[in-house]
Amino acid sequence: MTFFGTQLTVMDAPLLGVNIDHVATLRNARGGFFPDPLAAAVLAVEAGADIITFHLREDRRHIRDDDVRRLKAEIKVPLNFEAAVTDEMLSLIEQTRPEHVCLVPERRQEVTTEGGLDVVGQFARVKDACARLAAAGCRVSLFIGADPKQIDAAAEAGAPCVELHTGPLAHAWWDDQAGPLQTELERLQAGLRHAHGLGLRTHAGHGLALSSAAGGLQRTFSSTALVAALPEVAELHIGHALIGHSVFVGLRQAIADFKAEAIRARQTGLNRSPA
Repeated sequence: MTFFGTQLTVMDAPLLGVNIDHVATLRNARGGFFPDPLAAAVLAVEAGADIITFHLREDRRHIRDDDVRRLKAEIKVPLNFEAAVTDEMLSLIEQTRPEHVCLVPERRQEVTTEGGLDVVGQFARVKDACARLAAAGCRVSLFIGADPKQIDAAAEAGAPCVELHTGPLAHAWWDDQAGPLQTELERLQAGLRHAHGLGLRTHAGHGLALSSAAGGLQRTFSSTALVAALPEVAELHIGHALIGHSVFVGLRQAIADFKAEAIRARQTGLNRSPA
């Protein structure tokens, strides 16, 4: 199959990391204990989630420290602990020892993560974090934009994985802007290939959704399918749109729908414009 003139190979679908942050967001809106993100994680694993992702933020706006402890004790699939590169978070990760860690940028004012980590600008700090977390037995990924300079810096810093930020692509998809969407998809694809060529394991995520999320708007492909079809993507990490979809269909069905979308995209490829 070809997409924008590029040959795509058929291989196993990417693993699905289900981000449970927004179950905790709903709980925290009223306080108390319900809905419990641990219960959501257990159900997600039963429904086929390959990885459970969560972001412990400085202000604890959704996931809390106790959630992290309970997830570590109860969840048997790999945990992907997203965190800023701060001494507090690095210490907590060293205590928790999750299987996977994704280091991300964080600003207290932001609603969600707005960009990739600036590895070039804080290289020494990131390199030290990669070494500390590797010593704790964690597989480290850096959440960065599809920028060759940032990808090169990630490899030089000792990270075995990168997660490329799909936010710009997702925004173009939501806005139904074919030109920017093609530009962002080509940029993402080039970044994945560059990282893969450096020996990095390549993941992708942020803002990806199903076509049903667009309501009455027509989309040839979902943003999830556009990214899942790229053969270098080993893992997809999806949260807000998946949890939002589960409001209408339930968490089990939401996970099944996203996994099926990724499998279809990887197996059949894409041979039309996303416009």
